[in-house]
Amino acid sequence: MLVLASASPRRQELLRNAGIPFTVYPTHIPELPQPGESGRDCAERLAREKADAALHQVPDKVVLGADTMVVVAGQILGKPRDETDATRMLRLLSGRTHHVITGICLMGPPLRTGNQRLRTGFEDTRSETTQVTMCTLTDEDVLSYIASGEPMDKAGAYAIQGIASRWIPRIEGDYFNVVGLPVALVYRMLQEHGLGRE
Repeated sequence: MLVLASASPRRQELLRNAGIPFTVYPTHIPELPQPGESGRDCAERLAREKADAALHQVPDKVVLGADTMVVVAGQILGKPRDETDATRMLRLLSGRTHHVITGICLMGPPLRTGNQRLRTGFEDTRSETTQVTMCTLTDEDVLSYIASGEPMDKAGAYAIQGIASRWIPRIEGDYFNVVGLPVALVYRMLQEHGLGRE
């Protein structure tokens, strides 16, 4: 069974809704970009680090790591540190189009039956990018949204599936990627590694 290296309730819900069986083994990796790192490179690196950390704890399982970043005007936005940081992010996103990038890493050990190796160990890292347009937010919009608490554990300080949906008139790409997990990509990767029906 797949091991999800994330405590995110949104990722868990998306996997459940897609009928992909999994267990959860959250990891605690600092989600910080490195100097000069692009949003895509950062998301893929963090997904790989999460998967690797989990695989060391459950070495006989196939592990899925994921990390989502929001990129606007060349700036990488992860989860806000506090309300001030959330305000900064929302003002950056207001009235603009940005990119949501989720890095995905699937790692698995060799598969054996008796003395016969059926599969070598593998690491498969990819990413999905969705373009999102946000309406112009008023100061009142920002303050009331932050007061709701919804932005505080979300990349870019908003949840497209929540209150913020009222300000998202257009997206181009995978909606579920913006929620936190590009399910179709994950399923395709599982199938390519012979795991889609487990």
